[in-house]
Amino acid sequence: MGLYQRGKTFWFTVTYGGRRVQQSLKTDNKKLAERLYAKELTDIVEGRYFETTAAKRTTFNEMVARYLEEHSHSRDFHTVKPLLKFFKGYTLFEVSTRLIAEYRSQRSKVVKPATVYQELALMRRMFNVAIKEWEWIKDNPVSRLSFAVGNKNARDRWLTPDEEQRLLACATSPQWLRPLLIVALHTGMRRGEILDLQWQNIDFARGILTVERSKNGEKRTIPMSKTLCVLFNSMEVLGILGRMFPVAVRSLRAAFEAALTKAKIDNFKFHDLRHTFATRLVQNGVDLYKVKELLGHKGIAMTMRYAHHYPESLRASVEILDACYNSATFDTIQELTHPVEPHRIRHARVAELADALDLGSSGETYRGSNPLSRIH
Repeated sequence: MGLYQRGKTFWFTVTYGGRRVQQSLKTDNKKLAERLYAKELTDIVEGRYFETTAAKRTTFNEMVARYLEEHSHSRDFHTVKPLLKFFKGYTLFEVSTRLIAEYRSQRSKVVKPATVYQELALMRRMFNVAIKEWEWIKDNPVSRLSFAVGNKNARDRWLTPDEEQRLLACATSPQWLRPLLIVALHTGMRRGEILDLQWQNIDFARGILTVERSKNGEKRTIPMSKTLCVLFNSMEVLGILGRMFPVAVRSLRAAFEAALTKAKIDNFKFHDLRHTFATRLVQNGVDLYKVKELLGHKGIAMTMRYAHHYPESLRASVEILDACYNSATFDTIQELTHPVEPHRIRHARVAELADALDLGSSGETYRGSNPLSRIH
């Protein structure tokens, strides 16, 4: 049927490859309609039109709803709220890199860089799923945007041994608080991971506990210290399928803040217990790769924030080189630090050659030309 007018607006209808397309060109200007029609025909013939059809019909809200239903983590429901507010009503086709950059700029004025990073990282994950699994869109507009957070607002706070002792001494009410804090200090687990921990995740025979679903969606195992084994054996098991700490986040926050106040510890958050775990490991010589695995970081970049705690613990590694040096190396160092006069070096070499040839100091026992005469 081609290009035609319905009322004042131009439309077009075309069938290509057995697929019928009918679409409004949203204009009453005939020349503009003809140019738009030619462009749409080109896209249809070259295959681009059908690739973008789903993106033009699917809204950002619809993508979010499906992602939260099929792939979300508990934290995503909170993180996605400002995204929904800004991109509400846009189709996936309309969500461009420029629009996302505008969102980043506005959000950066009211929240910390790490918050913006979390929101855009979630948005990038949603678009990746829409591309790979649902085939709604071909390109990820977030991937072309730079939004690395770096260390702009990374915290570097951990408990000193004295603070830890005071905190645990004050964490007596409710009775579950002290065991929960010990688990945090001895595993480096996140708050949500601890609250989701079940007794079936504890393997006493192998001495490990399993985090079924971490922040990045992957499972990880953590070896248990002797302190943890003793603690778990002393705790009452209400049910093998039940949570180890059936506590609401709000209750934990209130109890933890009360213990901090009682212990007179300032500027400290629950997540800093995780920093304390990692810092103690690094300060005692555990290499950063092992710390990364224990914390469940997907890449080493996040773990590198603890690298500045590491230099002194590297000293033992460097001192191994001392045992590798032989006497020749030390002699060389001795010569460099205490230079010997040239004539003394020549006399020493003469004596070494004389001993090798079984000569006396005068060389009389050797018949023939004296090889030492060539040394000056």
